Amino acid sequence: MAQVLIVEDDPRIRPLVMKALTDRGHAVSSASTGMAGLSMAVDQRPDLVVLDLGLPDVDGTQVLSMLRAVSDVPVIVATARDDDPTLVRCLEAGADDYVVKPYTTDQLAARIGAVLRRVSPGARAADPAITIGGLRIDVPGRRASLDGVELDLSPKEFDLLRYLAERPGEVVTKRALLTEVWQQPWGGSEKTVDVHLSWLRRKLGETAAEPRFLETVRGVGVRLVPAEG
Repeated sequence: MAQVLIVEDDPRIRPLVMKALTDRGHAVSSASTGMAGLSMAVDQRPDLVVLDLGLPDVDGTQVLSMLRAVSDVPVIVATARDDDPTLVRCLEAGADDYVVKPYTTDQLAARIGAVLRRVSPGARAADPAITIGGLRIDVPGRRASLDGVELDLSPKEFDLLRYLAERPGEVVTKRALLTEVWQQPWGGSEKTVDVHLSWLRRKLGETAAEPRFLETVRGVGVRLVPAEG
């Protein structure tokens, strides 16, 4: 059972979501404004927050940015805006996943389960560290370093790097990454993958034009290979 905080101002949606998640065994609390949700997230320390973007007092992306300044609680953004700029802003602000309205409670519950599995402290405790060239990925500790220097990776950047590092030399499609890393087998924008690959490349000290680890295979996908030299 997880403690889930729902930040949603729509009086029709909020009780339905709360009941559906309660029926699935979660402990659910709610807030109808962004600032109230932020306060509850800090005070109650929930396992996960479902955050609506269209809140009456402050935009959800601002709430997310403020929350990220004080907490690493997983956040699933719920939004009626399915355009790429909105998605990119949410990811940049620190969202772990998103659902587009109208969504079903089954879909939301599946996303919650997937995110909680990814962040569970014991989920990958048996996995060894992965070393590729100067890159070392401590899977249980969810830390990565390059040439002995720790990388400042977001949770999703770490998941992406880990997934590729577990398949060295294998070309992985963006659709596969959306399915396996973002848990979006039914859809999702490949722009999500592009944005995170760009951020990851920057932190690895490379570019798409001059890769060190992440090679783009045009029209197919991306693969992680040992750095040369």
